[in-house]
Amino acid sequence: MDPLFDSRHVRRAFSRAAAGYDAAAALQAEVRTRLLESLAYLDDRQPSVVLDVGSGTGHAAAAMRKRWSKARVVALDLALPMLRQARRQAGWWKPFNRVCADARALPLAEGSVDVIFSNLCLQWVEDLPAVFAGFRRVLRPGGLMLCSSFGPETLAELREAFAQADASPHVSPFASIAQFGDALLSAGFRDPVVDRDLFNLTYPDLPALMRELRAIGATNAMASRRRSLTGRARFAAAAAAYEPLRDGQGRLPSSWEVIYAQAWAPAPGMPIREGGHEVAAVPLSQIPIRRRPQP
Repeated sequence: MDPLFDSRHVRRAFSRAAAGYDAAAALQAEVRTRLLESLAYLDDRQPSVVLDVGSGTGHAAAAMRKRWSKARVVALDLALPMLRQARRQAGWWKPFNRVCADARALPLAEGSVDVIFSNLCLQWVEDLPAVFAGFRRVLRPGGLMLCSSFGPETLAELREAFAQADASPHVSPFASIAQFGDALLSAGFRDPVVDRDLFNLTYPDLPALMRELRAIGATNAMASRRRSLTGRARFAAAAAAYEPLRDGQGRLPSSWEVIYAQAWAPAPGMPIREGGHEVAAVPLSQIPIRRRPQP
């Protein structure tokens, strides 16, 4: 099966956006704040290792390092320039580790992490069950996973406007809240909780919205996207299709659906569903070994 997303394009887009990302990412900052509040579910537990997947410029990693001063916090991102920006958040007094890697192939040992935090990263991943299985692999039993992602109502107005101007896809498809829940269960997580918010941002015109999307690295990363630039005629047609949506203040609306998920890593030996069947993984230390008596 051909990949849905072009991961090299995703890396390039976020690498280009790194220097100016924080200035444009107001929504991402608000979602990050809401997701960080969910760390209260850990009560007074003090994690030893915390992993921020898709850490971007490192604000969440810095906040968790401040919250848990004795914990080792690892900021992981696909784009190296983002991690260079994150260095500014990792002051010498509370530093955190920075690792350039893909969320789909975490370079960490099994059962080595107490908390996985991932803010608005998973919308660039097409195989959620596989990614959640990777998260479960590196989490210790009873570890907490918190994540957010954009849902299918995100940029619905932009999607419809370009659909009236061009048959090529311009807005990525996003997993639904039901798909998130199913993926968590398939990976074997327990007690999953999934919720959503719907934000409505406004812009003076379509070029302003497109500039913001480029500034936060949220360009069209679909492998099937048109590789040439969007022509003036197609862009003008999309802008004309968007115009009737202006609100009472004369601004264009843009919907952003955010899905939040929280779940706990199960005890060792709990099954993962693969191909409709349950597959259990039991630690070798828990398998009794019968030794033959020596003659």
